[in-house]
Amino acid sequence: MLAALTAVALTATACGGPSEPAGKDAKNITLTISANSIVGGKNSAGAEWIEKWVIPRFVEAQKAKGVTAKVTFVPSGVDDEQYKTKLALDLRSKGGADVMAVDGIWVGEFVQAGYLKPLSEVAGDQADAWEGWSQIPDSVQGLGSFEDKRYGIPLGTDGRVLYYNKKLFAQAGLPADWQPKSWQEILDAGTKLKALPGVTPIQLNAGTAMGEATSMQGALPLLVGAGGEIWADGKWAGGNQPVKDMLDLYTKIYGGGLGDPKLQQEAKGRDKSFSEFAAGKIGILAEGDYFWRAVINPKDGIAKMADRDTAVGYAMIPAKQPGAGIRGQDFVSMSGGGVRVLNPNSKFPSQAFELLAFMHSAEGVKAELAGEARISARMDVNKEVLAGEPMLSFVAEKVLPVTAYRPPLAVYPQVSVALQEATAAAASGKSAAEAAAAYQKKVEGIVGGPGNVSS
Repeated sequence: MLAALTAVALTATACGGPSEPAGKDAKNITLTISANSIVGGKNSAGAEWIEKWVIPRFVEAQKAKGVTAKVTFVPSGVDDEQYKTKLALDLRSKGGADVMAVDGIWVGEFVQAGYLKPLSEVAGDQADAWEGWSQIPDSVQGLGSFEDKRYGIPLGTDGRVLYYNKKLFAQAGLPADWQPKSWQEILDAGTKLKALPGVTPIQLNAGTAMGEATSMQGALPLLVGAGGEIWADGKWAGGNQPVKDMLDLYTKIYGGGLGDPKLQQEAKGRDKSFSEFAAGKIGILAEGDYFWRAVINPKDGIAKMADRDTAVGYAMIPAKQPGAGIRGQDFVSMSGGGVRVLNPNSKFPSQAFELLAFMHSAEGVKAELAGEARISARMDVNKEVLAGEPMLSFVAEKVLPVTAYRPPLAVYPQVSVALQEATAAAASGKSAAEAAAAYQKKVEGIVGGPGNVSS
């Protein structure tokens, strides 16, 4: 917990040069960038991009405006929690780099601790006038926002979909271009797949063994599909109706013999679900685009699927029924990702924002991707770099505009575990009402009582 961090004497990286004039019209500026990446170690390619592409080009661009810029990179190659603690200590002591890379899920926690301020407060009007916002969907901007204010610019992101095996679908008499419009249509497809011997119709992550994958691939997409959010209007979701609806779908899948409840309890259950899908033993699987890129990739996937491109279909996750999702949506998703933020203590906030914007320009993002097909926050870049990747283009164009994010708050990981426990209860035979009641009680204990929970 950041608030509990002890103040320590540390030499923080200075924000800008002490003898330089502050302000917008400074002719000599000193800026620093920090990220949890280091050449030859963790996220090496990202560190190289900053050192070899960002810094020299930004310095050159400033020189063309008559400004002498000195930009340095402060690398790290540590565990994410260690990196987070270092940033918190830096910000607390009014030090640290001018531009910092953070996990999107830390933003709210840093804001509540008083470490971050909205971009427009730090850098003025230029922050809202930046051209890049028009290329980043509002839903994706949510990754760097907290309580409707922008604190950072999102890096790459991802999205969740339903994957399905077209060969099994053909055998079960289901369409090759399947797109369910409600939860009932998923259950109906599962019922048809149940007739196939040796096939698990639906794999929906449940339980604590799968950890955060249960929340991100299962519970949270269903929750937003039922019109609920895990944290909204200053309260955490308790055993309310959307939570009950979500748990009810788990009881129907696992109680109705459409899913394998034992798989959810195994320590390596998620990996096993990957290999079973690749072997044609699972009909429908809820997962992120990571599954397509890194798991069943025919070249170097961890569960290679030679016929992936012809045998695997993908569909958007439907709301419980049309219009029942958050914001009145027909389809939903969940996403994660990183963000770059501005240090509110920067001596050159205007130029720090220029550096941040430069890193997130179309040119900068393309250089960072270095020819790799990955989903960026920018639609214009995605259109170009994903042109030969229909699945990733599908996520970028269809899924990202309807996605949602986890609340960036310190207590979220504990609430997430309570949610995972509730799905385990529903998958192992408890009723949705029983699982929701136990979950409500658990959450109240985590977040400081019933007053902080919507029930």
